[in-house]
Amino acid sequence: MPHDTTSRLTPGNALTPGPWVLTAMIVVAALTRLLPHPPNFSPVEAVALFGGAYFASRQLALLVPLLAMFVSDLALGLVHGGIYFDYFASVHFIGIYACIALSTLLGFGLRGRVTGPRVLGYSLAGSLLFFLVTNAISGTEFCRAGLLSCYAAGLPFFQWTVLGTLFYAALLFGGFALLRRRVPQLHAQTI
Repeated sequence: MPHDTTSRLTPGNALTPGPWVLTAMIVVAALTRLLPHPPNFSPVEAVALFGGAYFASRQLALLVPLLAMFVSDLALGLVHGGIYFDYFASVHFIGIYACIALSTLLGFGLRGRVTGPRVLGYSLAGSLLFFLVTNAISGTEFCRAGLLSCYAAGLPFFQWTVLGTLFYAALLFGGFALLRRRVPQLHAQTI
């Protein structure tokens, strides 16, 4: 008996615009990393929270932000050459992608309960998670004076992490809220 793969899909799931709209928004946000910006002012945490909040499929919620960030990392590697490609072989690469996955899981807490204050709180939590994890990695790799000195050295960048996460969260969550008003197929809590 032939294997029927359509039984895994909900009716019309592959043809509905929702997952494609979410994916496009996440990919576009990730590619903004190619634009000039202050250090750490990026969409990394916001795309993960957004994917976790709105993709009905937990697999897509994890996979799309990770792949979008990987595509943007490859593009940055092409633009910046060998210096950036060294990043792919570093412990930072694993740490950042672990933060993306953890922030996606954090975004699951927003499912069906997306409000401005909640997005703000989750964005701050995601930014703090990113700061703590990436500086802990730096602490083991670069900071000879210890972990606390790495956290102290990272504080000037933390403000940009928070501002970037808040900016992109406002764009993604706010933009999607506006889009949902115009497109009836996007009204479901998760897509």
